[in-house]
Amino acid sequence: MSTQQKTSAPRRTLAIVIAAFLLAAPASAEKTAVGRFKDWAVFTETVDGELICYAATEATSKTPARANHGAVWYYVTSWKSGQATNQPSLKAGFNFKEGSSPKAKVGRSSWTLFPAGPELFAENADDPAIVSALRSGASLIVEGTSARGTSVSYKFSLSGSATAIDKAAEACR
Repeated sequence: MSTQQKTSAPRRTLAIVIAAFLLAAPASAEKTAVGRFKDWAVFTETVDGELICYAATEATSKTPARANHGAVWYYVTSWKSGQATNQPSLKAGFNFKEGSSPKAKVGRSSWTLFPAGPELFAENADDPAIVSALRSGASLIVEGTSARGTSVSYKFSLSGSATAIDKAAEACR
């Protein structure tokens, strides 16, 4: 097993646990809006006693236009317990193709993501660089493949992202 495979396995397991936790959240969650910062919103939710804080923005464009994307949001998530801190992810209204390698791009920088059902995550080692780029960039583009084989692309505004990321982290201290 390669070093990357060894570090990817725990990351993928955590992402799958977080995805399952978030998908189950509406039944027992209490959501609270913290504020709006230009194109980003901050909210918290308590799920089974666990406080989770999000900086989030909805896709400003979705392609192809004919596809049913559902709601597509990009998040930077922190858990008060420290299970995740400033973890970037995308959540769509469909499952992504398992084993695919979606990409996130801010300016000239790009990162490979991995799918976990309807969500995309980066490797732990990439999280700080992605969050730094989100804080200072103008837009984020995420490209991937749906479980049905459709190539999809999403664009997100980063206006207000730095303040929203700070406020979400502050809410979970």
